[in-house]
Amino acid sequence: MTKKIRIGICGYGNLGHGVELAVNRAEDMELVGIFSRRDLPGTASGVPAINLKHVLEYKDKIDVMILCGGSATDLIDQGPELAQHFVTVDSFDTHPRIPEHFANMDAITKANNTAAIISVGWDPGLFSLMRVLGDSVLPEGKSYTFWGKGVSQGHSDAIRRIPGVKNGKQYTIPKEEYLEAVRSGKGTDAPGNEMHLRECFVVPEEGADLQAIETAIKTMPNYFVGYETTVHFISEDEFAKNHSGIPHGGFVFRNGKTDDTTSHVMEFSLKLDSNPQFTSSVLTAFARAMYRLHFEQGKSGAFTVLDIPFALLSPKAPADLRKFML
Repeated sequence: MTKKIRIGICGYGNLGHGVELAVNRAEDMELVGIFSRRDLPGTASGVPAINLKHVLEYKDKIDVMILCGGSATDLIDQGPELAQHFVTVDSFDTHPRIPEHFANMDAITKANNTAAIISVGWDPGLFSLMRVLGDSVLPEGKSYTFWGKGVSQGHSDAIRRIPGVKNGKQYTIPKEEYLEAVRSGKGTDAPGNEMHLRECFVVPEEGADLQAIETAIKTMPNYFVGYETTVHFISEDEFAKNHSGIPHGGFVFRNGKTDDTTSHVMEFSLKLDSNPQFTSSVLTAFARAMYRLHFEQGKSGAFTVLDIPFALLSPKAPADLRKFML
């Protein structure tokens, strides 16, 4: 029997739960344990829940560690610490800090003969691949990215921190007129904030000043200022019924020409019932690629999705890929 890839998960929020599902459904993988800074009472699948302070005891028991913490603080610290001892996969998505994070992880992994892939997911991740593909195939053209309709977890968290808000969720929605202009090949010069609107659903606390909450949302810098924003106040029951999920998705387009009169439109789209579960599946596929890259090909250092051949993501043998997928 072929040896299974031994996986560890660091972090047990929405993303960690999603990776647990994905790994346990992968026939070529086995989940060794889930690590957390908290003392977990258990795990959904019954695999061991382990305090992170014991992680080095598993150095020889885990092939790839999938990091499921947040980008703001967790990954920027945990990534370099764990990459000294494990091959790691992370979903770091703070775009301006990706070069810095890559440089840190590259230095750490090369010094310790390990490997890491950063910024894995759908954006950055799959959308990044499509942007590079479009730019390469149609060099004379323009790329567009639309996000949504979907829940922005960061913006939703910002809403919930406003005084008087009991619960809240924010959806990013592409404006149809811009989406159709790009899809038809006409394109647009509008900036991203004009091409999207933000729709908020808020459960207020009893007696809260609704006008003050709406003003606080619409004037929040770095989140809502500059966007067309709509605020709906709803009951807890309606919130639980209609807004309990975490859907998302979006589109990447490349509009370009191959001569003065011949135009083309490339389109890639995602429609996701669960943002964290889909992202988890992407992380799990790239964990397989990192195992092959490091343990079978002997490579070390930091990588991104742009460096990985698609064939390394698949559990299928190369001959089967050529026969059935090519």
